[in-house]
Amino acid sequence: MDWRKLLKAAPTVLAVINIIIRVAAVVRIPRDRRPTSAMAWLVTVFALPIPGALLFLLFGSSKLPQDRRDKQSEINSYIVDTTSGLDLVRQDATWPRWLESVVELNTTLGSMPLVGGNTAELLPDYAPSIAAMTRAVEKAERYVHVEFYILTRDDTTAGFFAALADARARGVIVRVLYDHIATLRHPYFAQTKAFLRDADIPFREMLPFKPFRSAWRRPDLRNHRKVLVVDGVVGFMGSQNMVDPSYNKKGNIKRGLQWKDLMVRLEGPVVAGVNAIFVTDWYAETGELLTRETDPMHAVPSDRAIDCQVVPSGPGFDKENNLRLFNALVYSAQSRLVIVSPYFVPDDSMLYAITTAAERGVEVQLFGCEVADQAVVYHAQRSYYDTLLDAGVRIFLYEKPVVLHAKHFTVDDDVAVVGSSNMDMRSFSLNFEVSLMVRGRDFVSRLRAVEDDYRKHSRELTIDEWRTRSVKSQVLDNVARLTATVQ
Repeated sequence: MDWRKLLKAAPTVLAVINIIIRVAAVVRIPRDRRPTSAMAWLVTVFALPIPGALLFLLFGSSKLPQDRRDKQSEINSYIVDTTSGLDLVRQDATWPRWLESVVELNTTLGSMPLVGGNTAELLPDYAPSIAAMTRAVEKAERYVHVEFYILTRDDTTAGFFAALADARARGVIVRVLYDHIATLRHPYFAQTKAFLRDADIPFREMLPFKPFRSAWRRPDLRNHRKVLVVDGVVGFMGSQNMVDPSYNKKGNIKRGLQWKDLMVRLEGPVVAGVNAIFVTDWYAETGELLTRETDPMHAVPSDRAIDCQVVPSGPGFDKENNLRLFNALVYSAQSRLVIVSPYFVPDDSMLYAITTAAERGVEVQLFGCEVADQAVVYHAQRSYYDTLLDAGVRIFLYEKPVVLHAKHFTVDDDVAVVGSSNMDMRSFSLNFEVSLMVRGRDFVSRLRAVEDDYRKHSRELTIDEWRTRSVKSQVLDNVARLTATVQ
């Protein structure tokens, strides 16, 4: 072998490879991808062709393997068949004219219709929320379905886990799902698994990343849902993980960080829809379809019954269901729009929708945090503040050391959305999420009261204050924005 000839030929070979990679990138990357994401990938590949191409091969596609997507399609028709309460939806005088088209959009994308006859209790405080979920498990007679992005048995959650073990011991069926990577990264992971095994509670890791065990997939696809269902009668969903509010991390404890979340306790036909989320994810991870335990429930008698629609989203669907719902509601707002999202990194469509709402006279408020646990997302979010403030959006930053982790928004006095989904690229494209759209003025009024409490503990960011920030801060914000848009 003539090494001299090889060394002489190396620059030419590399140049040809670079050209091939760049041509292929121009053809492949923009296909079925948002323009902002495509541009970020193209910049990465053109700047560093070989490393960029390798990164794209690993992280370029947010789609799950075909068998997983087939399971989602298979179960969609089953979800429709097990839904009751459609006849209880009340299209009275307070029904917004634009709402019917949004309901149709959600049904088309997520296969779950709007159902009436429900009640909802807001749980905006961390410990009382866990206590409410624990009490529900203690009363279980048939089954308990537990699904959390992060599930850890620690001093704060020990009572909940004890209730699960007691339920299992008295013959109640208990099933547990948690996200593999998210829970693995947290302290007490091994002890949590050991507890579940000792209690003989079946559990599965969602979206496990085990490439050497035939479980290869893009490693940053995660199941971000938080759901609890007891006997198909009571359901919980929202933003709160089953973990101490410090997340048991040394850095958080040192800084005094405490998470603040919002969960919703539900009764009525919508609980069958919440349970269908668990059934879908259990089927995806185990191949077992829990048809016998998803019988539809009767409506809850209440003068304040509300209409609810469960909206699932994630890489198992062809469309970005949550993004389309959020945009539709933002464009429908007539007078007031309040958005609460700890990680706000919108794509262009959402940024245009929000700024357009403000510019056409809608009062738009955005709640974020003074402090954050994720540096890249924190700086990426800040990069949008100029545009938002210019458009007239009021930005409130919840005072540190609290991390306002709740995820919800209200539209006028009529409609609200509560769930697990942030308004960022990850939640739109990479995470399995679940949102609940609620139509009911009493519910919106109660959620407004929660927003008013946030405002008492927040400071409003002014445009003059923002524009005096340092050059270093501006550079960090813009670099983070570019990084966050690569999906």
